[in-house]
Amino acid sequence: MSWFILISKISFALCFAFCIYTLFRIISLGKPKDYAKTKGDINSSIKYSYTGGMSPVKKESAYLHLPTYIAGILYHLGTFLSLILFFLNVLGINLTNYLIIPIAVFLIISGICGVSILIKRIFKSELNSLSNVDDYISNVIVNVFQFVTIYYLFYLTPTYFVISAVLFLYLPIGKLKHAIYFFAARFHLGFFYGKRGVWPPQN
Repeated sequence: MSWFILISKISFALCFAFCIYTLFRIISLGKPKDYAKTKGDINSSIKYSYTGGMSPVKKESAYLHLPTYIAGILYHLGTFLSLILFFLNVLGINLTNYLIIPIAVFLIISGICGVSILIKRIFKSELNSLSNVDDYISNVIVNVFQFVTIYYLFYLTPTYFVISAVLFLYLPIGKLKHAIYFFAARFHLGFFYGKRGVWPPQN
């Protein structure tokens, strides 16, 4: 086994172990301590938080900035697809030529979306003032990962596995770990607004 493939596998193992540890730590904390009187259906609210509550028409930050919202969705889908391709590569599963081209095209689009989001963060004062170094590093790493994945679809290169290792090692310590906290955050939102009878909204 080549050293760069070994490094990427070790990095993923460390990342996976940390994610599992973090997940169990969150679960062990239990539900939020909220002493307010229950006025609604908490379970329905939690379901809504993961479904209808994610709709752009229900989120002011989304429907007021639809191009950025759509770019963000494509960007995340490209990231998930790139991770799936990494696991397929490690397992030795090769893609057919009929799949490589459309996948590469989609990753080009998602990568461009990622770059556009980074540019907007840099030059839009409202976003720039709220950003820190971690925001930029995380974005750059994922952007590079997606573009290197495109290159790897056509040309084998050790750089692909090195960048993958960097991504896996940075995920547990940077904002990329929101991939884990996302689920807990949505649960807490559903719990909070369900207890107060705000979610799910009544027609």
